[in-house]
Amino acid sequence: MKKKKKEIDNLDFEIEFYEKVLGQSPNFKQALIALGDAYTRKGHYHKGLKVDKKLIKLKPNDPIVFYNLSCSYSLLEMKDLAFGALFRAIDLGYDDFEHLKKDPDLTNLRQDSRYLELISKFQNSK
Repeated sequence: MKKKKKEIDNLDFEIEFYEKVLGQSPNFKQALIALGDAYTRKGHYHKGLKVDKKLIKLKPNDPIVFYNLSCSYSLLEMKDLAFGALFRAIDLGYDDFEHLKKDPDLTNLRQDSRYLELISKFQNSK
């Protein structure tokens, strides 16, 4: 119980810290990435999605940013948008297939027929 409370406190501290940093430097990419991750770990998926959308504008050709956007959409049950972002991540060069297969943020996508299409595209791009 103490460990869980400490993790939550640490997460709250991280979120507060990065929000303050971004208050002074709103386009600080590394802080945005860290804040988006902290929001997601805290379960604030809508806030994480907002950060991901901002990062897409700042890093429009970054496959990891599109992968993270896909995760946010998936966690919010927006499957069509999640698949769109995931296909875009692969088009841009995302290639961590092992992580993609295990990522809990994408669990609901694995039960969709488009997942097999995605896997096929991924393997053919190698």
